[in-house]
Amino acid sequence: MSNIGIIISVIVIVLGLIWLTIRSLTGREVERRVVFLFMGLAVSLPLLFNITFSEKATPIVRAIYDKVESLPPGSKILISFDYGPSMAPEVEPMSNAFIRHALAKGHKVIMMGLWATGQSLAASAVENIIKPEFPDKVDGVDYVNIGYKAGNQGVLNVIITDFRKMYATDVNGVNLDSIPIFRGIKSLKDMDLMMAVGGGFPGIKEWVLFASDPGNIPLAGGSAAVSAPTMYPYYPKQLIGLLGGIKGAAEYESEMKKHYPRFAKMPTPGIKMMGPQTLAHLVVMAFIVIGNLSFFFAKRRKS
Repeated sequence: MSNIGIIISVIVIVLGLIWLTIRSLTGREVERRVVFLFMGLAVSLPLLFNITFSEKATPIVRAIYDKVESLPPGSKILISFDYGPSMAPEVEPMSNAFIRHALAKGHKVIMMGLWATGQSLAASAVENIIKPEFPDKVDGVDYVNIGYKAGNQGVLNVIITDFRKMYATDVNGVNLDSIPIFRGIKSLKDMDLMMAVGGGFPGIKEWVLFASDPGNIPLAGGSAAVSAPTMYPYYPKQLIGLLGGIKGAAEYESEMKKHYPRFAKMPTPGIKMMGPQTLAHLVVMAFIVIGNLSFFFAKRRKS
């Protein structure tokens, strides 16, 4: 974080808002382009000066982190990539952080997807996260990508009783029975924890209705911000926790950096994106206050 960058950004925005306030209170019209300019500054300055803010995990996020921490090494964790490239900038930081945490704790990670795009996104996580950061982890032993199968929630109806009725091999064509990580695993009920990441259909809701609830399997969720409000009613009974939007991803990354020295310099896109988002929200709040003040002063002048 650049202290000089923070000082410059604060000075620019505060002086601008003071000028805008004076102009509004004296009855002068503020053009729409000025509002757009301030929003542009609020988003671009944190990116330009790498401004970030400290994050503290809320209970709904901390519950997922604590669950991964409490599981004994070697526990079986499944993560489902139920999203596409258009949603990836918001939810991919969640899946990446979750994979890092699970492997750092010595858990076994099984990756799949109810979306067709999930298979390639899981493969991308293997190439960009697992192989460079965990070179000691072996495909098929410590992690495996079993890919995508068509059928939406119908897939869950099958694998909750038997994986092999739906998945004969992993994405590399290796038979499930010859993959070490699948020894002793028959169905989803053998998972110690499941993590569904996405924001559409099929997604977290389907995992709750057709897997977690009927199988009594611990389930965590990572959802796009627009879908998160519809998921909160499932917490804390059907969902042990939920990462809601980029804020949830930033909180999870913060917990990892706090407790794992090896992650001190890891990429933190969630934390990085919270800088522009936080500053933009503050500017919007300032505009609301200025607009209300301008309205009441104008009304007072008329009376």
